[in-house]
Amino acid sequence: MKIVDLITWFEAWANPAWCESWDNCGWQIEPGIKDEPVRVLVCLTPTLAVMEEAIALDANLIFAHHPLIFSPPKSLRIGDPIGEMARLAFTHKIGIYSAHTNFDQVQDGTADVLAQILELVEVSVIEPKQAGLGYGRVGTLQPSLTLQELLTTILLRLSPPNLIFSPTADLQQKISRVAVLGGSGASFIKAVAKTGATAYLTSDCKFHQFQESRDRNLILIDAGHYATERPACDRLVQKFRTLNLDWVHLSDKDEDFRQFFST
Repeated sequence: MKIVDLITWFEAWANPAWCESWDNCGWQIEPGIKDEPVRVLVCLTPTLAVMEEAIALDANLIFAHHPLIFSPPKSLRIGDPIGEMARLAFTHKIGIYSAHTNFDQVQDGTADVLAQILELVEVSVIEPKQAGLGYGRVGTLQPSLTLQELLTTILLRLSPPNLIFSPTADLQQKISRVAVLGGSGASFIKAVAKTGATAYLTSDCKFHQFQESRDRNLILIDAGHYATERPACDRLVQKFRTLNLDWVHLSDKDEDFRQFFST
């Protein structure tokens, strides 16, 4: 399969037209490689470490969830991360393609994968955008779990370096309805509260957003950006493999960008 065929297939599933106005989905760098047989390296974030990995593995396409370029740079220079990525991309003929807010919305996108990992049933969209598609998912745990069991399940299945959750007097509280949204989902707290969910798994939540959740009788669980979105990258690799590509690999150089110190 050629690179152009893979991108055509993907865009029929996750239309880049669904990209938010502040976002930048689609080609980030295309150094004239569309007609080459695809060798794709899938990652969460396109970084210099991932580019070096792609060079070492002889990949010709980095397929990333996060965009390399969010807003137009004013210059490209040696030593600047984006400039270096562009230089290496053109030198080694490696394209960089991003599927961000369009991939968040689709079936088997970031939110759906979280719902599947938690084995939610009777799943629906939190904030619809297209017919049956949109941001976040809410569903039911069968059987229900205690809050402690839910937190343990998240730790085991997502392997976050840390979990932050709303203060509660009772870790034995039964949880049956759970909402999920990969990445930065604090802006959806109000919408999640309207779904009747008891707990909401997302990331990048601030102090006062935990307060807001408490005031809305919602247990907010922050597992970190990486842990809540990286599983969807793995699922994307699985989908690509069904297309009989020449070569597809999940990056080993993706980074969480955070460490937690403990004594």
